[in-house]
Amino acid sequence: MCAREVFFDDRRCRSCGTELVFDRGTADFVPAEDRNRCANAEVIRCPWMAHHPGAFCTACQLTRRRPDPANREAVRNWAAAEQAKRHVVVELDRLGLSLQPRNETEGTGLAIDMEWSDDGSVTIGHNDGVITLDAAEADDARRERLRSRLAEPYRTMLGHLRHEIGHYWWPLLVDQASGEGGRLAEVRKLFGDERADYQDAIDAHYADGPPDGWRSRFVSAYATMHPWEDWAETFAHYLHIRDTLDTASRFGLAVRVPLLGVDKPVTASVLADDRDVEVEVLFREWGALTVAVNALNRSMDQPDLYPFALGGDVKAKLAMVHDLVLAGPVD
Repeated sequence: MCAREVFFDDRRCRSCGTELVFDRGTADFVPAEDRNRCANAEVIRCPWMAHHPGAFCTACQLTRRRPDPANREAVRNWAAAEQAKRHVVVELDRLGLSLQPRNETEGTGLAIDMEWSDDGSVTIGHNDGVITLDAAEADDARRERLRSRLAEPYRTMLGHLRHEIGHYWWPLLVDQASGEGGRLAEVRKLFGDERADYQDAIDAHYADGPPDGWRSRFVSAYATMHPWEDWAETFAHYLHIRDTLDTASRFGLAVRVPLLGVDKPVTASVLADDRDVEVEVLFREWGALTVAVNALNRSMDQPDLYPFALGGDVKAKLAMVHDLVLAGPVD
């Protein structure tokens, strides 16, 4: 290998042509020669290494159900959904929240059902360790139509996964706070009491919409629906922030934002595996970076990269997520 940079889902070095596989254990690309490729290498072009010949990689093992391989459109979009999933797997590894395939006997671990619908009939969601996704939403046109119809500022497959993964981590991170000396009371003070009837909350949300003044207290309108959704939305935004700052840091980005009173450059310094970083550092760097990149997008007549505002209550919730991530999951 020539030691040039490669992108996350590359299967070959674009400089020297070396075939590559991604080793999750070392979080690095290695030459594919004499290594086992994932069993999905040819099916969906998965670039990860497997432990045994003919086996799935540890990311593909998380997928329990797959679209019909005879449906070429479904397989093409499933491949894009798996690419987003691999991204989340590595991001969580760096934060100490490694995902393990579901053990149906013990009821532990995660399973992802990659369903397919031509009509949007698949309901995306999480239930007791199982995430259901509609692989059709990996199609940009379909997803954009939904985003527009639902009046959402942001809708991506990566965003879906980060949100649903937030639901998955609730019992593993938040329920941990209910133990002796735990912080469940603080969680409920910030996010609300999760014991509120979920179906009633859904019905009220779609009948009445978000409450007045919600923007100062919630990161999105959807987060106002129920404390579980507020947590999942906040968790997803925590991952948005951590991953984007990691990318900015690795490229050495520094921005000056005079409109915010920042006269000297703010340099992105936080890597994804800097778990113990102070949350105020995240907020400072994120605030400066998003103003700059949103302005860049507008220069190209594109929507804001990050079309959200982080009010004081939202920052308090993000800080709680940060603290619970640092505390780690229950064994």
